[in-house]
Amino acid sequence: MSTRRNALYNMAYRLFSVLLPLVTAPYLSRTVGREGVGLYSYAWSISYIFCLIGMLGLNDYGVRAIAQVRDDRKELDRTFSAIWQMQLLVAGVTLLAWLGYVFFVAGEEKLISLHLTMMSVSCLVSFDWCLMGLDQFRPIALRNTLVKTAAAVCIFLFVKGQEDLWIYAFVWSLSTLLGNLSCAMTLRGHVRYTRVTMRESLKHLGPCSVLFISVLAVNIYRTMDKVMVTAIAGAEENGLYENAEKIIYCLSGFISAIGTVMMPKISHMQQRGETEAIRKHVDRSMNLILCMVCAMAFGVAAVADRFAPLFYGEAFAYSGTLMAPLAFSLIAIGFANVIRTQWVLPQGRDSIFVRSVVCGAVVNLIANGWLIPKMGSMGAVVGTLLAETTVPVVQYIILRKELPYGRFVAYLGIYCVIGGGMLLAVRGVGAAMGAGGWLQLAVLTLVGMAVYVALTLIYWKVSGKRYWTVLLPKRKGDGKKDRS
Repeated sequence: MSTRRNALYNMAYRLFSVLLPLVTAPYLSRTVGREGVGLYSYAWSISYIFCLIGMLGLNDYGVRAIAQVRDDRKELDRTFSAIWQMQLLVAGVTLLAWLGYVFFVAGEEKLISLHLTMMSVSCLVSFDWCLMGLDQFRPIALRNTLVKTAAAVCIFLFVKGQEDLWIYAFVWSLSTLLGNLSCAMTLRGHVRYTRVTMRESLKHLGPCSVLFISVLAVNIYRTMDKVMVTAIAGAEENGLYENAEKIIYCLSGFISAIGTVMMPKISHMQQRGETEAIRKHVDRSMNLILCMVCAMAFGVAAVADRFAPLFYGEAFAYSGTLMAPLAFSLIAIGFANVIRTQWVLPQGRDSIFVRSVVCGAVVNLIANGWLIPKMGSMGAVVGTLLAETTVPVVQYIILRKELPYGRFVAYLGIYCVIGGGMLLAVRGVGAAMGAGGWLQLAVLTLVGMAVYVALTLIYWKVSGKRYWTVLLPKRKGDGKKDRS
């Protein structure tokens, strides 16, 4: 399957993944309130950390390992079998540890945590790493879309108050397991399990563990912030932060979608020694990603104060105040994602990734510990911004002689100017319109889109770039005419 088609499938699924929480979140916010949202967020965050341990970095390592051997069916089968056996061992031990936490450690969130258990069970049969390594994005997108749609319907039917939070947890946990099982069926015909020794399986444990350090570090500042806000400032404050962060997390899914598609492709190209082609991909991807994230960051900042009370209810108006600065973390996330998925990991230089995200995690923990007691949830926002910015800065320090960072920063500067123009235009029109509801918000959104698209097209025209063709079907002769 072509890269463009994979990107479109993955982007479509990410779009669905963005829209689905945005459909259920307003209902949940009004049904269970700030405390309920905060309590569920706390339980889910801890459950997610156990799932990360169960998967042990496979979402990066497994994709790369499969992509590198996919042209050799015998080696492919052995690699898949060895990695899966290791996965069963690690995920099985983690599941037992999770059950121990639920029954002997969990507090008021125990009932919710118990019904999140199937998330840990699903780690035993999660094969997304294999399908993505084989460039099979279609089944992941279609099957998970169907399962999650059914889960959303169940939320509206059965969750009626804060006492039903366990149902909410059970439905999403079950949907995760069913989604993984349905994707596992797709492996037939692509790969086959063959007996391999446990020694052969355990040889993957070392490199997987290296990547796991980075995965855990990333999620220290993407998950532990909610745990710390709840523990220090309370569940209601975390409810406000959760709904602000939810929008930003959903938007970051678009960034991940492109990186997810490109990593197996670049890993395959790396195996064939196509260094110059990889450099071209990195440059083009960086330009497109920075264009995308600057539009998101400045766009969200422009309308967050209007969006949050309309979307979540007046009780969550402060979520808009948190959302505006938090949106700018998307720029650092996008920058770092391109370097990670298209340069560092395909070359097997996992230590660079590990060092950058560990530094980010340390910065986040220090900032959160200092700022949350003083600023509440806004302290977590500042900590996240500092942590996300630290990652690409550390990457720059290590890779500055290998990649054209000057050009990348120039791209960023241009799109920030365009984004700033959009923000000023939206704020100006908003001030003229005054306070309003969904109609005014829609008008402001259209104004922002029109300004950003127009200024971007002017820049692309003046610079001679043709980046809008990247996700379009390739026509005959495009390769010779594309000057980007």
